[in-house]
Formats: sequence, C-alpha cells, structure tokens
Amino acid sequence: MASIVRVVATPGLATARAPRQTADMATDTVHPLVEQLRWMRSEFQRGLAGVTEADATRRFEPMNSIGWIAAHMAWQEQRQWLTRAQGVTPHPELDELAPNGGPATTPSLAQVQDLWAAVARESNAWLDGLSAADLEGDLPGPGPQRTVGSALLRVTYHGWFHLGEILAIRQILGGTGLPEFAGNIDGEAPYRRG
Repeated sequence: MASIVRVVATPGLATARAPRQTADMATDTVHPLVEQLRWMRSEFQRGLAGVTEADATRRFEPMNSIGWIAAHMAWQEQRQWLTRAQGVTPHPELDELAPNGGPATTPSLAQVQDLWAAVARESNAWLDGLSAADLEGDLPGPGPQRTVGSALLRVTYHGWFHLGEILAIRQILGGTGLPEFAGNIDGEAPYRRG
C-alpha cells in the first residue's frame, strides 16, 4: 500500500509531511472526556498486567500498596459517578479499603479488580449520557464543589498519577518489560472535538 504524502502550501515554502499517525475518530460517540477516562482505565489495567497478589500487597513506606492504589481509584470512581452523581453506593466496602486520607491497607488485587470493574459497569451508562452542557453543571452531592467536567478531568489525571506510582513500585520490585509510555493514543484515544 502506498503511503500518502501531504504537501502543505505555505507562501514561499513547500513542505512534505509524513503520513498521519492518528486515526480518525467517529463523532457520534460519547463525550471525548469520557473516552479519555476509559482510555486511562485501560492503560491503568495495562500497568497492572502481571502483578501478583504478593506484589500487590507489598508496601514500601510511605507509598501505599498497589492493591490500595487500585482500590483508591475504584473508590474515587464510585464516589464521583455513583454516590455523588446518582445517589447510590453499591460497594460500601470501598469506603473501608481505600478512601482519600484513610488508613493504609493492603487489599487483594483480585478483589479490587472485581470491585473496580463493577463500578465501571454501573457508571458507564450515566457517563455515556453526558452532554457538553452536563459537563458544565455541578457534580451533586457532598464534597468539594466542582463541575462534572472538572470531576472527569480530576479522576482521569488522578489515574495517570497513580499509574506512574504503580510502575515505580513495580520497578522497585524488580519488574522488567513494564510500560514506559502511554500506549497507542493515536489509534485508541486520539483528539476529537467535543
């Protein structure tokens, strides 16, 4: 297959560009911020691939265990998308395992993965229905007052922060072949207009 070279006309300058690496994204999908949250979730899972139960419960103080970090992300998603947004808390055990500012715990990664998967499934329909106008509205419920859009950004960036922490812990544990950079953003989560 021949590659396409695009020529960009600039007054006084003709330049050839390399073929585009970014896939075109459909515009009839969920809001781009929701897509970015989902991509963070998938990259987080890529960073957890191969973590054993024993490694997930190890703690190098003052850092938390990998199990706690994953539980904390599940807790945060439940708190934002289910408890605050919809008034339900289907997995109250997350409030005990890894709340913000709570005591250090070393939960089972398998248990936490099941809980986070359930939280994601239970919140996806609500997330899928968000419009640009909804993102500008306030996130209901108790806690810091912010818009739904700001909450989406906060959870997404928080996940990236903790993914870096997990990969650092895995390096301390002697892990090799670990992800070194965000995955296939051009193919899986390219920019698109909201």
